[in-house]
Formats: sequence, structure tokens, C-alpha cells
Amino acid sequence: MIPENSTVLIVGATGSIGRYAVTEALRQGYNVRALVRSQARAASLPAGVELAVGDLTRPETLDPAVHDVDAVVFTHGSSIQESDVRDVDFAGVANILAALGDDPLRIALMTAVGVTRPGVPYAAWKRLGEKLVRASGNDYTIVRPGWFDCNEPGQRKIVMRQGDTNQSGGPADGVIARDEIARVLIDSLSRDGANRKTLELAAEVGLEQEDLADTFEALLPDAQGSLDGALDKNLVSVAAESKLFRDELARLG
Repeated sequence: MIPENSTVLIVGATGSIGRYAVTEALRQGYNVRALVRSQARAASLPAGVELAVGDLTRPETLDPAVHDVDAVVFTHGSSIQESDVRDVDFAGVANILAALGDDPLRIALMTAVGVTRPGVPYAAWKRLGEKLVRASGNDYTIVRPGWFDCNEPGQRKIVMRQGDTNQSGGPADGVIARDEIARVLIDSLSRDGANRKTLELAAEVGLEQEDLADTFEALLPDAQGSLDGALDKNLVSVAAESKLFRDELARLG
């Protein structure tokens, strides 16, 4: 876990989840650094946020963003086009991990429910980003949220599942508010019970919990040395993955 006053880098800080993550990290007492592509894009961020101008697709711009950070929260996302997810979502994770080098830190990665569905190219690249995080040797929590903002007003009880078994491709797989996604990502940084765990995130009818420690604690950890989430199915061997992934895996050492 990381203590208050630690420096947290939010990747995708101006996005629809990233903005909530910035606010929640500040509320929890962290020093927040926001990775932004330009100063202009950061105009909507709260006062007190340190800006780091860089581009996930340009590795040479990322060193200032990762310098002396204690945690990285990935909230970035592009589209459902395979090329976009490969070049931004997956490559963004790969490039940040490469820039971090060997300095240990805590990671929270947001992907999506249904990443293990076979035959869905964009989901496969999100899953490969997860595998890089697990292979990095860092402490981490991987959060796969359901459908954003499809929950009803009284549907605020946070539910964490594993195995990625809900794969309809629609809100039946789970729904969750954006601010709750951000809260889970930031909460995971300070919870030992969240470490090295992969979860699907949804909300049920009821009040949001004041403390998620027991909810995290009840989850199974990912198997030691595995590149897959606990209870995940449709597993793919490293040898069967794309060369780009295998090259990035080798770059991690």
C-alpha cells in the first residue's frame, strides 16, 4: 500500500474516468500528477494538480511524467477499433511501464468487463495490457468496470466479481457509475487486500459502502507468476500471442 502524500500519476487524467480519479486522489490526500497531451487540455483539472505534458504513443515524452512517482493509475481509453486499442490502450501501458524502469511502485489499471471474450480484437489488446502489468513485477490491481452510467440512482452498492463470466456485450454484464470506478481505482492503492488482484466491477441496488477493505479482501489473488487473472478462462499462451506483445514482454525483462 502507499501512504498519504505519495505522488500518484493519473494516465488519461482529462478523460471521463480520469477526471473523477484526479478528484478522488486529491480527496484521499495524494499528490496528483496528471499526464496531459497539452496544457490547454488540462484547463478543467482542479487546482493543485501537477501537470506533465506527454503523449502515450511517444515514449520519448514520458520520462518527466513517471519521475519519482509512487503509483500509476491508468484510466485512458480510445475506442473499440482494434488499431486504436492496440496503438493507444495497449501501447500506452507498455510505454509507461518501459519508462518506469525497475523502480517498484503501485499500479491500478482500468480495462473493461469482457476482455477475455474470444474473437473480439479490441478486447484482446486490453487483455494484453493487463498481462504486461502482471509481468512487470509491480504491485497492482486490475479493474474491469461494467457499462458506465447505466446504473439507476439507487444502484450504488459496489460489487466485485472474478472470472469475467458476464460476456453478453451489453449492460447485462454489469453497470457502474464513473465516480465509483474512480473510487475503486484510487482505494486500491492503499488496500493490501487489493494487491495483485483482478476484478470485474459493477453496482447493485443499495448504498455505496463506506469502506471497501473487506470487499477487496474477499477476492482471490492472481496466481503467482501467471499472466492471467484469477478464475479467467479462454487462456492464450504467450507463444500464441502477437509478436508486438511478445516484444513488449521481452522489453520488461
